[in-house]
Amino acid sequence: MCGIVGYIGQRKAVPIILDGLRRLEYRGYDSAGLAVLDDHEALCVRRASGKLRNLEDCVRLNPVDGPYGVGHTRWATHGRPTEENAHPHRDCTGDIVVVHNGIVENYLQLKRELQAEGHRFITETDTEIIAHLIEKYFEDRLEEAVRKALKELNGVFALAIISRRDPNKIVAARNGPPVVIGLGEGEYFVASDVPAILSHTRDMFFLADGDMAVLTPEGVHLMDLNGRSVKRQVSHILWDPIMAEKGGYKHFMLKEIFEQPRCVRDTMLGRVGQESGRIFLEEMDISEKEFRSFEQVKIIACGTSWHAALAGKFMIEKLGRIPVEVDYGSEFRYRDPIMNPNTLTVVISQSGETADTLAAQREAKLKGSKTLAICNVIGSMITREAAGTLMTHAGPEIGVASTKAFTCQLTALFILALYLGQVRNKLAPEQSKALVQELLRIPGKLETVLGHDANYDDMVKRLFRASDFLYLGRGIHFPIALEGALKLKEISYIHAEGYPAGEMKHGPNALIDGNLPVVVLATRDPSSEESRIRYEKTLSNIQEVKAREGIVVSIASEGDEDVRKVSDDVIWIPPSEELLLPILEIVPLQLLAYHIAVRRGCDVDQPRNLAKSVTVE
Repeated sequence: MCGIVGYIGQRKAVPIILDGLRRLEYRGYDSAGLAVLDDHEALCVRRASGKLRNLEDCVRLNPVDGPYGVGHTRWATHGRPTEENAHPHRDCTGDIVVVHNGIVENYLQLKRELQAEGHRFITETDTEIIAHLIEKYFEDRLEEAVRKALKELNGVFALAIISRRDPNKIVAARNGPPVVIGLGEGEYFVASDVPAILSHTRDMFFLADGDMAVLTPEGVHLMDLNGRSVKRQVSHILWDPIMAEKGGYKHFMLKEIFEQPRCVRDTMLGRVGQESGRIFLEEMDISEKEFRSFEQVKIIACGTSWHAALAGKFMIEKLGRIPVEVDYGSEFRYRDPIMNPNTLTVVISQSGETADTLAAQREAKLKGSKTLAICNVIGSMITREAAGTLMTHAGPEIGVASTKAFTCQLTALFILALYLGQVRNKLAPEQSKALVQELLRIPGKLETVLGHDANYDDMVKRLFRASDFLYLGRGIHFPIALEGALKLKEISYIHAEGYPAGEMKHGPNALIDGNLPVVVLATRDPSSEESRIRYEKTLSNIQEVKAREGIVVSIASEGDEDVRKVSDDVIWIPPSEELLLPILEIVPLQLLAYHIAVRRGCDVDQPRNLAKSVTVE
């Protein structure tokens, strides 16, 4: 989950590395460091605990620069977040430095062996092992020493390494966490995520597991860990670098909340026939015949993506009439799941590099299942290993708490559900057309929801001191209650719990008193009888909360006077089709969490103990 940046070329490396680390700080902010080989071939290292600004102060007070180097921003796994444990890490001679994202599982065994051979360790980290192993095997070429060292490691890693003894060279390697290589004009980049180098180049490729890249001023040589040359497809990233900037917003999270109408619209482009109502999924190694033959769907995801998967289950079962199971990526392969070639496995990951989801995808493939990825990053590992991909086109998401990626995932799942309904002949043409027309209205309705942002101030003043929140929803709205609770606890550190509204009598009612805010998803689709029944039961839940003096905040359809009468606060959204209401409902919950967190003085974009991409187990 840590951030890695490296540069080699004709420019000064330190400003480029610091800029890249700034764009990657969402991946880890416990400590940061960099190393460069200066013009006198001295290997200079600067490190600092805490956030990146501490490293910037260190470099300003003790300047250093050179034409190439590596940098790192850390999310601690092994060893406390101190300056001593900050990357880069060195060998005994001080001639080799390593930056690392991942976990070396056999580091204690290796450490004992290296200590017996006379190596001296000065940190608590597993990364220092790698520097000493490279030192052990170093003869004349850095990449050969790295290859031999990596064969002794158990675990996962993304690495960038430089050495004073083999100058003008960066060696990068991957087994698990992502590594992206950027190709410029006479200059080359390595990073753990696209935004770090997007302002310098849009031509990039991801290393595959077992790949090693050697970057020199002359170019990039790619090989496997046996030294055999390999090739990877170069992608031209379409994200505008400006998309990764705050654009006048106070926080990235707020900017990304307000980008959702555009993101949802972009996710539909080219896939939705406005006049015909048809859905088009291209570039799939899954035929229409196979889509018709699938007997079950398994959706695998983690965190926010798992909440999208739960909502997707309702969409696919309703429109495609096929049973769906939803699994946590972190649990899937540990229960020996039952599946076969008639199972479609859908894996959802914003980054396309989520370690648990990737491992689950591989388990599904081993059992004969075709996998379809819903992802936001072109060329990421999950997309490369899938038989087909639904790209979400959210653009770079920098805020650690996911917002626009979630609404795009819901949109992609609805598109997939429509497609399954169509190819399996479960939807009449007029049904498809009506659903598509309503889907196309969603971006405009999101803009309406966002137009109410100024209305949160008074409500938040009354709520931000609460120590607990409860979120309630029924049916497809229960996953949105879960996601709303997750957003609040992620960024405000208030304990929050999402709960099925129908289960309140089975225990949670005991929690309700005059200090507990209860956020209720009380929307309705006026054209649906099922929605009417759900809505009436949800109204009963609100009355139960009020009878126990709970504070009710309702998300309701515009003009609903029945909800207004029994709620302390109401946030209005436009009416919509039942299966599309979640895309509208989540936005007020994101804004509520955001404004509460700001009021509490929390670091919204970089909440404590979290990082954007979970690329290690």
